[in-house]
Formats: sequence, structure tokens, C-alpha cells
Amino acid sequence: MKTAKAKVPRKPVLKKGSQTNLKDPVGVYCRVRPLSCPDQECCVEVVNNTTVQLHTPEGYRLNRNGDYKETQYSFKQVFGTHTTQRELFEVVASPLVDDLIHGKNGLLFTYGVTGSGKTHTMTGSPGYGGLLPRCLNMIFNSIGSFQAKRYVFKSNDRNSMEIQCEVDALLERQKREAVSVPKTPSSKRQADPEFADMINVQEFCKAEEVDEDSVYGIFVSYIEIYNNYIYDLLEEVQFDPIKPKWKGSCTPMRNAESVLPQSKILREDKNHNMYVAGCTEVEVKSTEEAFEVFWRGQKKRRIANTHLNRESSRSHSVFSIKLVQAPLDADGDNVLQEKEQITISQLSLVDLAGSERTNRTKAEGSRLREAGNINQSLMTLRTCMEVLRENQTYGTNKMVPYRDSKLTHLFKNYFDGEGKVRMIVCVNPKAEDYEESLQVMRFAEVTQEVEVARPVDKVICGLTPGRRYRNLPRGGPVGDEPLVTEVSLQSFPPLPPYRLLDINDEETLPKLIETLEKRHRLRQVMTEELNKQCMTFKALLKEFDSSLSNKENYIQEKLNEKEKLISGQKSEIERLEKKNKTLEYKIEILEKTTTIYEEDKRNLQQELESQNQKLQRQFSDKRRLEARLQGMVTETSMKWQKECERRVAATQLEMQNKLWVKDEKLKQLRAIVTEPKPEKPERPSRERDQEKIIQRSVSPSPVPNTPIPVRHRRSRSAGSRWVDHKPASNVQTETVMQPHVPHAITVSVANEKALAKCEKYMLTHQELASDGEIQTKVIKGDVFKTRGGGQSVQFTDIETLKQESPTGSRKRRSSTVAPAQPDGTESEWTDVETRCSVAVEMKAGSQLGPGYEHHAQPKRKKP
Repeated sequence: MKTAKAKVPRKPVLKKGSQTNLKDPVGVYCRVRPLSCPDQECCVEVVNNTTVQLHTPEGYRLNRNGDYKETQYSFKQVFGTHTTQRELFEVVASPLVDDLIHGKNGLLFTYGVTGSGKTHTMTGSPGYGGLLPRCLNMIFNSIGSFQAKRYVFKSNDRNSMEIQCEVDALLERQKREAVSVPKTPSSKRQADPEFADMINVQEFCKAEEVDEDSVYGIFVSYIEIYNNYIYDLLEEVQFDPIKPKWKGSCTPMRNAESVLPQSKILREDKNHNMYVAGCTEVEVKSTEEAFEVFWRGQKKRRIANTHLNRESSRSHSVFSIKLVQAPLDADGDNVLQEKEQITISQLSLVDLAGSERTNRTKAEGSRLREAGNINQSLMTLRTCMEVLRENQTYGTNKMVPYRDSKLTHLFKNYFDGEGKVRMIVCVNPKAEDYEESLQVMRFAEVTQEVEVARPVDKVICGLTPGRRYRNLPRGGPVGDEPLVTEVSLQSFPPLPPYRLLDINDEETLPKLIETLEKRHRLRQVMTEELNKQCMTFKALLKEFDSSLSNKENYIQEKLNEKEKLISGQKSEIERLEKKNKTLEYKIEILEKTTTIYEEDKRNLQQELESQNQKLQRQFSDKRRLEARLQGMVTETSMKWQKECERRVAATQLEMQNKLWVKDEKLKQLRAIVTEPKPEKPERPSRERDQEKIIQRSVSPSPVPNTPIPVRHRRSRSAGSRWVDHKPASNVQTETVMQPHVPHAITVSVANEKALAKCEKYMLTHQELASDGEIQTKVIKGDVFKTRGGGQSVQFTDIETLKQESPTGSRKRRSSTVAPAQPDGTESEWTDVETRCSVAVEMKAGSQLGPGYEHHAQPKRKKP
């Protein structure tokens, strides 16, 4: 038998300006649950039927001035603490069920913190049925008499439906009944006492304008999203009693212990709709049967006892109701075997797990991990809403992160496609949940600004309406008037008694003959009437035959026209197929060419990248070489600059020494020429000069011309041993202040042996100052051992020893020849040059030689 398959239709791409391109915002409703204790502090107030106001509880100071902050949030409708389940259903869920029956998709989910009443709103409690049982009740009240027989619709694993004929459906039912345990028919099934009060809805609710010329099938599925994994709650785990399952501790499980189900994966069908692969879909025929399936899966759902909720949902649950609709054929007897006329609509009821803070729930271990995954999925849902709002408000094209969570990835079609989306925000008004309620309100505010495409009406199949009841037998005759033949038969005269008791009886036979004659006449009348009716009926038959032949001719003409049209379309199709093949061949050639070009492009890009890398390496090498050369040039320049300065200073010192020697020779020659008695000059010593200087310093007028040492820091040798490096070229200054380090190793050239025995290093360096005087610098440093076994010196300090001659001194007048003083000292007035005797140790190699002392001669006064 051939079966027709029906898949979830992909929403057609609509052109701009189409009527179906309209969008509706997500409907967000708010429900405030009553306080568990009347003495608790309340932080949520219902202002009106569309607005709630949040009061800051005691202890929360949000403003700097200490005032309490009150915030108002608006919704499509607000339900207070006294709202019944019926009122909530009629406003929120009833329009979604009506759209489901008319072939439109819908999504309803509850959102809020843990313990805010989400599960009570969705499932209900004994005596107070929630939205889910009321939706099932409305569906079966609307299509109960129009349901197809079981297994006429058959689901597959590709998110589509197959339609079977009555014979195949009967064989399927017999096969299932033979294998499985026989159950009570759905019409006679009684609800389980455990949930009977939940589905016992007193109010009768039914959808309007249900298509009576279609048959319907209801399939339900129930999944949960736990730790970002999808599990089928209706899956029957096969347990083999012969081969028991083994635990991790190498001990077999008992039969009563459950086997963990396998997680499911999300897939995308041919029409780009997301579905759970391998999910169990159960066909149900009544509210009791559907809720029994839900209750069986509800027992498998993961719940746990936390600090805030005794039965806290640890996963997101999704109960999906899939309605399959197919029209009847032209006779109104069987389902139309055309897959284009099959419509599948789906209503998803989602009970989200509550967002929670671990510091309040005191969660640990697996509970902490569950809370983290719950909060992460809810954060992803919030991020998707914010990106959708931004794209729709500002016209951006940011990617919506649906794939970051299984929850948002599963319901991607509702936000990108068509269908109504409704959200019920459940709020617990107690003060402890103020911060969580504030975050929930902000998320609801963002969600209200997201728009979803308005669903389109289903396409009419084009068959004659009312065909379901057209071929049913009528209940009685058309009119109340009896037929003429019935009246005539009733008017026949009764036969008189025709029993002859006497041979001479002459009355019985004549009466009988008369009665029979009357009856004969009546029969002739009836026969004539019957003939007339037959003639009339024959005429009607001929007329009907002629009209039927005319209709057949008309239909045949139409068929011929259709056949011509079909033949023309076939030829057009053949032409298009040929053209399509030609285009496919061209496309194949272009694809091959494109592949070649792409390969060339990749090769060129790789070559370009390699060249760029090579250039970068060369450029980096060049920069390193430039930096190295620059360093070498700088180092060489500094080295030569120091060498030039040293040579210039040495040359200047040598020239000054030569000049000074010449000046001294001239002075001595002039003294010999001018003095009357040549006396052999005594070579003055430094002790005598110093004594003279000390005697002269007693007088207040002249300033003694003594060497003035200038030192910036004093040399100190603590407890360390020093290397005293004094080059042989240094000039002996014989100043009062001399650097002295006890127990120092004095060397003229630094060597490794001396450095290995000491921790400190001192270099005595002499250079010519800007005023022409010799300046001595003591350069100090620390000695360190190197990795190669040698020593290195790091300079740390410089001390300077400088001799200065006072300038600008007044000259004293004296006679050319002054008498000698009684104490043997000279009483002549001398100038600065005379009073400042300078002793300089010459450089090795000078003409005067080392250690030769010269004294400045007094200048003669001009006559």
C-alpha cells in the first residue's frame, strides 16, 4: 500500500508588501502568587490590570540619599493573587489552542525564580487544573467526533507524518494489540485517581469554526533539558533480566533500579525546522489518555529539595502537542491521500526551571552544577531576546546565539518563523526574592519588544463543504402525505363470508362475485395509476439521462481541455527539464572552473602568505642588524671620542708643561741678569714653602696660596678588601687629603689574580680640569664573579679631588731690595704668583724629569 507523507510545512518566503508579513510582539503576562505566610513582607504590588510596582524592602538602599526606589513594569495583562486557573487559561492559552486547531503553531512558557508557582501554573494541583490539562480538554472537546482511527496517521523519525489507508491502519492496530497487553478503550478508560482531580474540569470549552470535513490526529511528546542535555521522558528503557546492568563498582543493579536513558540530539529537517531526533510521539484519543502519558513522564522528571523549594525543578520540561489534519475525499468517507493537503501544527508548553542564587539555595555538588546550567541556559535565552530586539529596533544583522543552549536552539523556529509566542512571568512577592524578581522584570521588559511573524491562515483544499454528512441515510420520508396506492389498498372492500352451507343458497355467491368485481375494478384503477406513474418516472429518467449525458459531454470537453493543457504543460516541463539539464551541465562546468580558480586562489594566497612571512623575517632581521650596527657605531663613536679627549688632554698637559718650563727658564734667566750678586739659588723644599705659607697665613691681608682639595665624598672602606688601581702615568700631587684604604692591594694594571681576592675596586684617574688644574677622580665599584669563572666590575660611585688657586688677589707693593728681617724671613711684598708656590710632578718623559720641584719667582714691578 502506498502511503502519503506529511511534513511540517516550511513557511514560504514572502515578498515585501504582503499582508502576511505583519508581526506581533511577544505576549508577556504576569502572575503574582500569594504569600505563604500573611506576616511576610511584600515587595510586589499590583497597581492595575496591566502594571505592577516593585517596592524596595527594608535593608536595601539603592539610592545614595537613602530613599527607597520604586519601579513600575507594564505587561499585556497582570493576574493578581486571587486569579483562578480558568481566568488565566481563557486569556492566555485558549487563543493558542484555537490557533492549533486551525493549523497554526504556538509556544507558551512560564518564567520566574524558583518557588514562584511556574509548575502550579502549567500543571496545576488537585482540584485546580493548570493550563496543560485545560488545553487537552479544549482540544478533545473540539475535535472529539472528527478524530481519525488509530494508526491512520503514523509518525516517522524525520519530523513528518505518514498517512495510511483504513486497511493498513486496521492491520497495524491488530498487530499492536497482539503484541501489547490489551488496554481499556479510551472512551471507557477512567482517569488515575492520582491526577483525576487535575483533569476534572467543570467548564466546557470548545473551539469555534472547526472544519467538519477533515479528520484529526493528536500526538504528544514529553522531553526535559537537564544540564544542557535532552532526555525523552516517554522513552521505555529496555531492561534485560538475563544480562543485568552493572554499576561502576562492579556490582549488578537490581530490577527495581532504573537505567539512565540516553540523551537525544537536535536535528534540522528538510524545511529547516528543529526537532528532537528519536523522540517518542504517542497518539492519544482522549484527555485522560493524554494526561496519563504526561503523568508517566512527569514521574521521571528530575526534581530536588533545595533550601528555597521542597520540590524544585532541576530541568526545563517541554510538553508538545502535535495536531495532524487531513481533509476527507470527495465522497466524505476516507482521508484524502494527497500530502499537499495535510497540515501539521504544534503547541509547545514549556515549564522552565527557576533561576536561583547558590548563596541562597545552599547548593553543593550536583545541585550546584544543575543550578549553574539552569542559570546559563536562562542567560542565553535573555541574550537571544536582546539581540533579536536590537536587530528589529535598529535594523542590525547580528547573529542570534541560538546554538549556545539546547533550549534556545530547539525553539529557534518560533522566533525566526511564524507562530504566536506567549510568556507567563511568575512572581513571588516576598521580600527575600526582591533582587531575583527585579532581574525577571527586566527580562520581561526586553521580551515584550521582540516581534514574531503573524501566522498565516491554512489553505482551503477546494473540495465541496459538507461532504461528511452528504451520503448519510436520511431519517424518514420526505413528506407526511400517504401514497395513492396505499390509500387504494386500504379502500379495498372486505371479502364477505364465502362458505356455502346450503345447496340452495343463492346469496353468498352473488355477493362474493360483486365484491370481487369491485376489487377487480379497483385493481384496474390502481394498475392504470401505476402505469401513469411509471410513464412519469420513465420520462424523468430520460430527462435525467439526457442531462447526465450533457454533463458527461461537458465534463468530457473539460477533460479534453485539461488534457490538452496537461499535454502542453508536459511539453513545457520537458522543455524546462532539457533547459534545466543544460543549465546543470553549465553549472557543473562553472563549478569545476570555480574549483580550479579557488585552488589557484588558495595557492596564490599561500604563496603570498609565505612571501609576506619571508619579507617580515627579512624586515625583522634588517631591524635587528640596524640596531646592532647602530649600537656598534655608538659604542665606537663614544670610544673614539673618549680616546680623542684623552689624547687632547694629554697633549694640552704636555704643551702646558713645556710652556711652563720655558717660562721658568726665562724667569730664572731674567733673575740672573737683573740681580747684582749672583748667588747660587737654593733648591727650596716643600716643607719650607709650607712653613712660609703658614707664617703668611697669620696675616689677615694676603690669602695663602695653598692647594685646596675639593672632594665630593669621603672614601670609606668598611670591612671589605679593596683593589687600589693606580696607573703608572699618574702625577704625584702630595695634597693633604689623600685616599687611603687599609689592607688594599695596590696595582698599576688590573689583573684577574688581584680581583679574585677582593670584593671592592678603586681606580685613581687624573685629568686636566677646565681651569688648567689637575683633577683626580677616585672611581669605585663592586667585584662580581661571572659564570665563566672570571670577574667583572660594576662601578657604583666617583669621588673627585681637585686643586684650586685663588684668583683676583690683591698685589702687595715692595721695594726692589728689602732689608732682611730679624727673624731671617724676607720682608718683600709679593704677588699671587710669588705667594702660591705650585709643586707639580711631571709626566714621565718630560724634560725636567719626575720629582723636580719649581718655585714661582716674584714678579718685578715696573719702574
